[in-house]
Amino acid sequence: MTSRPRPEHPSAVPDDHVIVLFGATGDLARRKLLPGLFHLAQAGLLPARYRIVGSAPAQVALSGDEFRKRAREAVAEFGRSGPQGRAWQEFEESLSFGAADPEDPEPLLEAVRDAGQAVGGSPRRLFHLAVPPKAFASVVEMLGATGLAEGARIIVEKPFGTDLPSAQALNATIHSVFDESRIFRIDHFLGKESVDNVLALRFANGLLEPVWNRDHISHVQIDVPEKIGIEGRAQFFEGTGTFRDMIVTHLFQLLGFVAMEPPTALAAKPLRDEKEKVFQSMRPLNPAQVVRGQYAGYRDEPGVDPRSDTETFVALRVELDNWRWAGVPFYLRSGKSLGEARHVVTLAFREPALRMFPLAARGHGTRSNELVIDFDDPGRIAARFLVKAPGPAMRLSEAEMVFSYAESFNTRHALEGYERLILDAMLGDQSLFTRSDGIERLWEVSAPLLQNPPPVEPYAPGSWGPQSINRLIAPHHWSLPDRR
Repeated sequence: MTSRPRPEHPSAVPDDHVIVLFGATGDLARRKLLPGLFHLAQAGLLPARYRIVGSAPAQVALSGDEFRKRAREAVAEFGRSGPQGRAWQEFEESLSFGAADPEDPEPLLEAVRDAGQAVGGSPRRLFHLAVPPKAFASVVEMLGATGLAEGARIIVEKPFGTDLPSAQALNATIHSVFDESRIFRIDHFLGKESVDNVLALRFANGLLEPVWNRDHISHVQIDVPEKIGIEGRAQFFEGTGTFRDMIVTHLFQLLGFVAMEPPTALAAKPLRDEKEKVFQSMRPLNPAQVVRGQYAGYRDEPGVDPRSDTETFVALRVELDNWRWAGVPFYLRSGKSLGEARHVVTLAFREPALRMFPLAARGHGTRSNELVIDFDDPGRIAARFLVKAPGPAMRLSEAEMVFSYAESFNTRHALEGYERLILDAMLGDQSLFTRSDGIERLWEVSAPLLQNPPPVEPYAPGSWGPQSINRLIAPHHWSLPDRR
């Protein structure tokens, strides 16, 4: 399946910037942020003049040369192209380091001042908090006390609290220094090309928007299984679990884009207003409609409590009380050590009257009509339907039409989620970032589950979770693009 080539449009380039990475010695900076910033530089999407300042507490601080060496190693291991040529030389020259402790911010202040002078003029400042949530408050307060926050923007990593009171406290802390227009709560899922394509698929095609509602759709599934385990992150995961780590932060956000009403424009305020309306229409979660699982062997992981009740898997039913979706269940599922890694939304359409087709013609377990949106980079969209199988008898068979980004476009220069969102933050575009009232509403509807969670059920690594998930979704069936 092919599509017409899109006309080329010049991408917006941000104003001159000083970008400060808090947590620059951490894993996120190594795997995503430094390689992503270098790719933006290669693509000509960083400002004409910029500097990148790494920062960390004094006990793990680096010299400028050590930071540049670490950035080179990160790009060599995780970048799409190696650290070489003029592009790398210019990027490497932009890097510096300044340690920051709340009681001694002077090294950071000096590094930011030097970077600003090197850029010249009045560059914007962007702070990226790639630090544990417990460090958010001290970093934000330091930025306010030193004056660095004045006119600056801030990117805040997940999780945005662990319940409603903690989310409200975190928002109050950040709002004491930054107004909402300068806060960018980042979810790298929403930076994927295929999330934007949901908007294009729905609102640019008269074929689909008229049937994107309760009259035609029986249920919706959002599946984000992961093959990996906790990968040595027991300290983080034991205090978080899959529901807080994945459902509130990622899958609820995807649900907002799938379920929203048409915005008046593809701009930040209309888009976020419509997503917020979806969250406001969510019914409080019913613990009886939630399955929590824990893979066999999780309690043997280093650092995990031998009696841990932390869930490594969650499947749940979500209901929206609005005109478009009333009565249509949304089934969400995510977990660790599952059979396959996928990012998939499946819209199952209501079956037409099939009385004219004998039962034998329909085939056992045949799925009817589904639209499957695969968020794996670079993404694909599949439409499933029934056709007559060749032969003299009337027998139905499944068929599929597929649109693949990789086969239809040159995706070599496409931006990954973090790259797209860092660029948007420099441009001041909040379209794909979470608003404070939205995240607080999601914790509000989650309260019944957090207060009364069902016990975890064991499941085998490499499976699709506990067997009870089939009762949760009955009379429907769980679906992935190539599995029933």
